[in-house]
Amino acid sequence: RDGKTYRRTPEVLDCWFESGSMPYAQHHFPFGDTRDLAAFFPADFIAEGLDQTRGWFYTLLVLGVQLFGEAPFRNVVVNGLVLAEDGKKMSKRLKNYPDPMHLIETYGADALRLYMIDSPVVRAENLRFSEAGVRQLARDLLIPWWNAYSFFVTYANVDGWHEERLSRPDSANELDRWIVSSLETLVAEVTDAMDGYDLQRAVRPFVQFIDDLTNWYIRRSRRRFWKSQNDADKADAYRTLRYVLVQLCKVAAPFTPFISEAIYRNLRSADMPESVHLCDFPAADAAARDPELEARMARVQTVVRLGRQLRTEHDLKVRQPLARLHVVSSNPAVLREIAAGGALITDELNIREIAYGADEQALAHLQFKADFRRLGPRVGSRMKAVAAAVARLGSDAAAAFAAGRAVALDLGDGQPPLELEAADVAVQRTPREGLVVGAEGDVIVALETALTPDLVEEGLAREFVSRVQNLRKAADYEVTQRIAIRFASGDAVAAAVRTHAATIAAETLAISCERVADLADGEAVDLNGHACRIALSTVPGAAAASAG
Repeated sequence: RDGKTYRRTPEVLDCWFESGSMPYAQHHFPFGDTRDLAAFFPADFIAEGLDQTRGWFYTLLVLGVQLFGEAPFRNVVVNGLVLAEDGKKMSKRLKNYPDPMHLIETYGADALRLYMIDSPVVRAENLRFSEAGVRQLARDLLIPWWNAYSFFVTYANVDGWHEERLSRPDSANELDRWIVSSLETLVAEVTDAMDGYDLQRAVRPFVQFIDDLTNWYIRRSRRRFWKSQNDADKADAYRTLRYVLVQLCKVAAPFTPFISEAIYRNLRSADMPESVHLCDFPAADAAARDPELEARMARVQTVVRLGRQLRTEHDLKVRQPLARLHVVSSNPAVLREIAAGGALITDELNIREIAYGADEQALAHLQFKADFRRLGPRVGSRMKAVAAAVARLGSDAAAAFAAGRAVALDLGDGQPPLELEAADVAVQRTPREGLVVGAEGDVIVALETALTPDLVEEGLAREFVSRVQNLRKAADYEVTQRIAIRFASGDAVAAAVRTHAATIAAETLAISCERVADLADGEAVDLNGHACRIALSTVPGAAAASAG
């Protein structure tokens, strides 16, 4: 051709042969020194897309087994395809995907990384990319995490708290011990998932831990940071929160490198590595865990979650105190665990007291209905008798189902008792008058909804505090700024403010709270149907005092 002779090279093989021999060919095997082959063969893992199953993965395996008698890799990480939200292939022509730089500038690279890791694409499945998913992760994890860090920095600066050495806190406070134990559990779970190359399982625990840190630990510890005296308990709170935030940065660094680095650099001590990415990954310490404490706190959180759900479902405002919460369980150990956290529950749910019991029927009328679709094929002509017997079940059966136990149903027809599972029966609860009821597992809770005059008055006072706090925030006052309050209202609000004056002053840092006849320059607010105007002013020279 073109006056030249071209000859085919007979040694040319399928290009995948070359790719498949990469682990050892790159080291000139077998022509070079092969003594160090064990240092890089087999590989800890290989990573590629699902389409490589018949290409690279296959030839790697075939050649490795043929030459060395073993697979050239220990683990395979396979990703799927990232598609547009409509399920089509991403296309520049169709512009059916968001601009990656827009996503990074809007939500941050960490949010985008987390979204991709916490998705089917890391399990060799396809992902329909959604910007809403990136936004959700930023809202649920990154923003609360940053807020926890900001909370620490704000109050540490206010109090001038500083401690150079960073070590695991030795606090007697139960909340401190619980969050440190929860942190060790997080480290253990993430380590186990990473050791198994299960990326999605590795990131799932972070959302729950951040929620526990912000919505339980910090929320329940706020007054420890706010109080004016710098005592040992306050120092323990600072020490614990700093330690948890720094360790969290280390655990999360492989997944969220940027926010981890930003927080770590500001909280590290001088003897620690300059970057979180130069730190060793934390090793889980079983001795620092307290599974019983974690289980007990989880029970308390369950009761609080059920109580909040009931308030939401029945339009019972959180700031409106209620007289009593009923907690029922057939398991005495469960009741003891919940009772140990009774003070947390009353404060979180804004109730006066808790009543404990074992009989659910004291709270609600129970009605049992057999599931004909599930039971019919099993019992045949006995279905009518089974349905009648199921309808006669009581609270003992409900407790057994809630605890995951089967119930033996004897029909008295000479045949063996029928074993019923929870899925075989629907339980309908009709609350007793004046109660709203919720249940989860073997725990049933009920709120008394009746409001006495003093409960209504306290509710008004709490609403007043909330409006003042909103006005403080809108005015961008320092967290330590003392204020003077003036308000114009009817007699009901005035009476509530007078009765709860000490609480209002402590919660809002108010030096004075004065009722005036008219307040044209005040902010108009509604307090449970009562009109009110409120105006705030700063008190010169009082900004250095701490809350409490």
